[in-house]
Amino acid sequence: MIKIPRHLLLVFLFLAGESLYSQVSDAQLWLSVNLEKRLTPALAIEFTEEVRMNENMTEAGTIYSDLGISYRFLKQFKIGGSYRLAMKRRLNDTYERMNSWYVDGSFREKFKPIGLALRLRYQSRYSEAFTSEKAAIPKNHLRTKLTVKYDLQKKFEPYLYAETYFRTGVPASVSFDQLRLCAGIEYSFNRRHMVDLHYLFCREYNAVNPETDYVIGIEYYFTF
Repeated sequence: MIKIPRHLLLVFLFLAGESLYSQVSDAQLWLSVNLEKRLTPALAIEFTEEVRMNENMTEAGTIYSDLGISYRFLKQFKIGGSYRLAMKRRLNDTYERMNSWYVDGSFREKFKPIGLALRLRYQSRYSEAFTSEKAAIPKNHLRTKLTVKYDLQKKFEPYLYAETYFRTGVPASVSFDQLRLCAGIEYSFNRRHMVDLHYLFCREYNAVNPETDYVIGIEYYFTF
């Protein structure tokens, strides 16, 4: 008889439970282009354009445009702020415009061959004006992201990250509303060009119909 290790059995039971309780699930494809203009070795302007294909990768569900600025100091620390314009698809195939801004700070450290990065982000999002009485009330989140990278001393660099979302201005018992777990690999062609391929698990919590997304992500980075 084949014996299944106890810790693997617990993982299987957890995944089975997730499938039973998830009421909405979707396969998605996220495509993004990231441009970074270095003004100085420490100061940079950043622009990102991203399209998220949902409904089993058949339609453009959300389109994001981000413009921001970042400053790196003491080699390990980085702070920044950005404005985001989002176009989110409605059920009638029109798009709702949403505006948001966010500020973040990050810290990174290397313990060769492992690299760690911690990012804290505060994000505020506004729905399209005049669509409802609550449109002017922002939806605010505090996001924490921990990334672990493995330095192969080559052009490939695999990584894992976990990110949590906590909504502010609501009771603490229902503030946690999203979890992301990701595994990916970065490939650097040179100092200017890099491609990131990853698989992302995204789960909503404390929602009426919590959604679980299984995402394939492809990102291109260009620095100049």
